Amino acid sequence: MLKITATIITLNEERNIARSIESLRCCDEILVVDSGSSDRTIELAEKLGARVVDCAWRGYAEQKNRAAACAANDWILSLDADEALSEALEAEIWTIKKNGPRYDAYTMPRLAQYLGRWILHSGWYPDRKVRLYDRRKAEWTGKYVHESVRVNGRVGHLRENLLHFTCGSLSEHLKTLDRYTTLAAEELVANRRPVPMAYLLFDPPWTFLKSYLLRRGFLDGREGLTIAYMAALYTFLKYAKARTMSNR
Repeated sequence: MLKITATIITLNEERNIARSIESLRCCDEILVVDSGSSDRTIELAEKLGARVVDCAWRGYAEQKNRAAACAANDWILSLDADEALSEALEAEIWTIKKNGPRYDAYTMPRLAQYLGRWILHSGWYPDRKVRLYDRRKAEWTGKYVHESVRVNGRVGHLRENLLHFTCGSLSEHLKTLDRYTTLAAEELVANRRPVPMAYLLFDPPWTFLKSYLLRRGFLDGREGLTIAYMAALYTFLKYAKARTMSNR
C-alpha cells in the first residue's frame, strides 16, 4: 500500500492545527514544520501524533520544500494549517493508497469558507491545487506569494473537496491582505515591473466587476460582495505599495 506523509507548515496556528491533523487519517506520517510558534501549536500537534520539526522561515515555497525533504515517504500530501480533508476526499485518497497512483501528482478542488459561508462563486471555486504529489517528480516554486507545485510528470485530478477555512472576520482578512499585498509588491519591484498610475485607477474597479459580476459573486450573497471589495482593495494596495517601494 502506498505510504503518504502529510506536511503542514505553521506559525501560531493553535486555532486551526487540530482540525487539520484530525482530517489526515489516510496518512502514514504527519509532519509539522514550525517556524517559531509562541502559542500552543507545537503542543497540540505533538499531542495528536504529529512529528514536529523546527525550521526558520524561508518563504512559503522553500518552507514547503523543506517539509517534503524531511518526510519519511516520497508521496506528500501538503496542507496549510487552515485546510482539512473532507471525508469524501479522504476516501478518494484511500483508494489511491490501495490501488496505487496512476499519476505523479494530483490536483483537488478547494472549497473555501469565508465569514462562515461556503463560497461557490466569486472566482474562488473550484480553485484546483496540486497538493498530493511524488516529491521525486515535483517541487514547490514561487519566491514571494502564491506558491504552487511544479510537476515533471503526469497530473491527475481528484473530484472531492479540500476544505479551506479562511478568514472568520473582516479584521482577520484585512491583516492577511496587508501581509500578502506587501509580498506581492515586493515581487513586482524585484521583477522590475513598471506600475503606471493607470493601474491604480482602472485595475481595482475592473477587479471588483470581474469578481462580483463576471464570476457571479452576487450569488454568494453579502459575503460575495465583501470578497469583490476586498479583491479590489488587494489590487490597489499591491500597486500602491509597489510604487512606494520603487520610489524609495
